[in-house]
Amino acid sequence: MDKNQRPIGVFDSGIGGLTVLGEILKILPNENFIYLGDTARVPYGTKSSKTVIAYSQSNSRFLLSKGIKLLVVACNTASAVALQSLRWDFDIPIIGVIEPGARRAVNTTNTGKVGVIGTPSTIKSNAYQKAIKNISPEIKVFSISCPLFVPLAEEGWTDDEIAELTAEKYLDPLKNLGIDVLILGCTHYPLLKSMIQNVVGKEVTLVDSAEETALEIQRTLIENHTSNGNSTSAEREFYLTDVSDTFVKIAGNFLGGNIERIHQIDLNNETY
Repeated sequence: MDKNQRPIGVFDSGIGGLTVLGEILKILPNENFIYLGDTARVPYGTKSSKTVIAYSQSNSRFLLSKGIKLLVVACNTASAVALQSLRWDFDIPIIGVIEPGARRAVNTTNTGKVGVIGTPSTIKSNAYQKAIKNISPEIKVFSISCPLFVPLAEEGWTDDEIAELTAEKYLDPLKNLGIDVLILGCTHYPLLKSMIQNVVGKEVTLVDSAEETALEIQRTLIENHTSNGNSTSAEREFYLTDVSDTFVKIAGNFLGGNIERIHQIDLNNETY
């Protein structure tokens, strides 16, 4: 296969990375993609850094075995904890979702006060705070861990009373801090976007890194002269480590149609 026609690999701990993939497909419709959802080991956000790094490396090895030309870590926890390790270990362009989201927040805020919500591992890493401070040191960052948002998203409980009460419990402390931007620091969280917006109020702009990440991928492909200019129908392949009906439903909603090619893969034996 011509180098430019090789696929882009995308992995996430589950369904959340579809929010990133959906934006990538809008900007890069000619590119071929392979998506890996590690649905057997979700969530990543409550696991140790050592475990997240190990999972991220096994995900990356699988995608690299498919001949990808670029790797997208469409998981905030993995981006926060494992991105540097992956860049050390694999000789391929690797793009995470932390820095693009931080840039968007810095460019959006007027008050200089930014909130971040994420998984325990992402919040503990201070990855967003570091990324924001590197761009604009004077911005104040307020971070809150919201571990129950991932299982709510995975179950599809995004607009019911349980989701609303959970969002209010987590987000009420942010409402009196004067933030005007809130980073959705987990790719699952856009699935709860309407609920989160209702709780924090319309004066707060929600930022997810999907669109900015897609633009960074586009820039990287152009710089490396690896964009696929072939106008024939692009191919999409989906791999899961556990069968998930929720994935199929949400994938159809986000990507605009039924997902026909879904394969189950066991990453433990690495025989592929």
